Amino acid sequence: MRIVVYILALIIPLCPITGQVAKYSNEFLAIGVGARALGMANSVIATVEDVTSGYWNPAGLNLNIMNSQAGLMHAEYFAGIAKYDYGAFSVRIDEKSVGAMSVLRFGVDNIPNTLELIDSDGNIRYDRISSFSAADYGFIFSYARKSEVEGLYFGTNMKILYRKTGEFAHAWGFGFDAAARYDMGRWHFALAGRDVTSTFNAWRFNTTGLQEVFAVTGNELPENSLELTLPRLILGASREITISEKFSMLTELDSEITFDGKRHVLIGTSFMSIDPHIGFEFDYRKIVYLRLGMGNIQFIPDYDKSRSFDFQPVLGLGIRIKNFNIDYALTDIGDQSIALYSNVFSLVYSFNLTFAGTASQNQ
Repeated sequence: MRIVVYILALIIPLCPITGQVAKYSNEFLAIGVGARALGMANSVIATVEDVTSGYWNPAGLNLNIMNSQAGLMHAEYFAGIAKYDYGAFSVRIDEKSVGAMSVLRFGVDNIPNTLELIDSDGNIRYDRISSFSAADYGFIFSYARKSEVEGLYFGTNMKILYRKTGEFAHAWGFGFDAAARYDMGRWHFALAGRDVTSTFNAWRFNTTGLQEVFAVTGNELPENSLELTLPRLILGASREITISEKFSMLTELDSEITFDGKRHVLIGTSFMSIDPHIGFEFDYRKIVYLRLGMGNIQFIPDYDKSRSFDFQPVLGLGIRIKNFNIDYALTDIGDQSIALYSNVFSLVYSFNLTFAGTASQNQ
């Protein structure tokens, strides 16, 4: 019976018993979506213009030429134990506004539940083993608006979250994002505020049948509580460079700023932590793309109290075939860093829906 308790200790969030701010809350929403972005170390908030803008920077939804897009992504972590899936759809509302919906799921399925492994007579009964899933769901509703100021765009997200750990715990969450983008020639600047009003997760725990096992293993029974995710700010700047008639390059530097205490990132203080990352995208006639990036930049403490420099290199490839964009990312080349790595594939399909009141192209 202790086996499942140890598993639950890992997958039931470490939320405060009395409802305080929980560090690393809703971190599944910080992984990223789209192989293009992941192939550039998530450095895209100033240049993203497809349906994945609903996740990264909703203001970018207004830059898509087609009036509708659909996107899909699948990735696996920990040798396939954890699966990460994403789907999204966007549609132009009028000449100045676009709406989108994104759905994310990060989950571990088929976790053995051994609480009933031993029957009342003390016999081991493998037929009494069941399974459960621990999964996080995010539903993001986006709205983008073009400003009267040339080159300025705004966007906002409403997020509804659902997190479930079998029959043992579940939570509903709610929050908002706000973002802006400004284009000035070949320069692009962006600001994205995640969880701008703080995101609230209301947890409920079902501890029926767990009291005895938790007591034996020295674990404290969780109580229903409120988990808060503090706001974070992302700043981005990008520059387009023409190499030749057929080749061009785009580079972007982003910095993610958190305010929930010192984190293990490049710049960490008790007030805020700053996590910079940079990405490059080379293209041939806007058809074939090569992407490189560097993220998770940090100093790793060693046993002798020294520190070593560590970063996560990423590589990405993309190809555009008519209305399809097919992208691939390897998120840790050669397993160089201590960060998670995975092979990620994503697909974006662009098309024009024709109905009254909807412009077919961005003006």
